Amino acid sequence: MKGWIKLYRELLDKPIWHESTPEQKTILITLLMMVNHKGKEWEWKGEIYKCEPGQIVTSLPKIVEKCGKGVTIQNVRTALKRFESFGFLTDESTNRNRLITIVKWGVYQGEDEEETGELTGNQQATNRQLTANKNVRSKECNKKNNSRKQVYDKTSIHFQLAKFFYQKILENNPEHKEPNFQRWADDIRKMMEIDKRTEDQIKYLMTWVQEDSFEMANVLSPSKLRKRFDQLVIKVKAQKKKVVPIKQGRYIPKDSDYDMTAGEDWR
Repeated sequence: MKGWIKLYRELLDKPIWHESTPEQKTILITLLMMVNHKGKEWEWKGEIYKCEPGQIVTSLPKIVEKCGKGVTIQNVRTALKRFESFGFLTDESTNRNRLITIVKWGVYQGEDEEETGELTGNQQATNRQLTANKNVRSKECNKKNNSRKQVYDKTSIHFQLAKFFYQKILENNPEHKEPNFQRWADDIRKMMEIDKRTEDQIKYLMTWVQEDSFEMANVLSPSKLRKRFDQLVIKVKAQKKKVVPIKQGRYIPKDSDYDMTAGEDWR
């Protein structure tokens, strides 16, 4: 259990991190530190057992103990199921314990070399070396992990907006085929992270297109919404600027208290 694990900064951009609760983040890091760095064999009741790198035989109470204050068995049980859905780990349980395997342990934490050194009293500070057991892995592993499709939790805002849009479509066409919500959620994530659209703006347009007699048949997916987003915003603004007649032939702008100026929140 000596040495370090490597923790990549890109984890901050992954759904498994930024959509996790504080307890789940603690459990994730704790599991990375608990699993074996090297293969391990032991004998129990005459049988030989073996754990590969990235695996550990443990139990829910043991994980809770290692996580420390604030983490419960239910937290761990929920986190394991969630992490398994992301393809981060596998969890094989028995009546006595469970075998947890970090799926891509070898990609990120594989051992390439061990650096050792001795600290001597007369050495210059720049030449000092501490005994280290570094888990090193080649840079090409980043590319492999980035190619994996993201899996969106049903509680994530991206998945929830996908479900919201589908419900709006069903109001006009109850027979509309159920979509691939993971694909829809990914398109919504792109709108928010890449195009910098806000949750409220996306939700507003989803509602608007399904209330518009023309667009309700043309915008039936988040990908189409994303592609035509700017055009639809212009159409919304133009509709808001239309005038309506009032008594004595005078006119006032429709929804005149609505600020649709460029660069401001147009919802």
